[in-house]
Amino acid sequence: MFATPAYAQALGGGALGGGGPMDMLVQFLPLVGLVVLFYFLMIRPQQRRMKQHQQMLGGLKRGDNVILSSGVHGKIVRVEDADVGVEIATGVTVKVRKSMITEVQARGAPAAANDAKT
Repeated sequence: MFATPAYAQALGGGALGGGGPMDMLVQFLPLVGLVVLFYFLMIRPQQRRMKQHQQMLGGLKRGDNVILSSGVHGKIVRVEDADVGVEIATGVTVKVRKSMITEVQARGAPAAANDAKT
């Protein structure tokens, strides 16, 4: 298996079994480093985005222009505990979950004009 018995002994395959607690720590250190890296690059930013989204949903009020996760634009006409009424066209109101609102547009932000000539 190994080219020489001396090389095999150097890798810790000796008769004594070798390896103490320090060797085990050195083996697990890269794994611990990956877990810490994963936490700071993935979990914390996601928690921050969720917190911002919850604050945005808590501040919803009647008259806000919103964009739903489906891409539908509308204006809030009614706010309840978990649901909102969104007017998507004149006289057309749909009831959606607050969690489906992805963006609240700033008041006074101009709506995109439909200037396309067909």
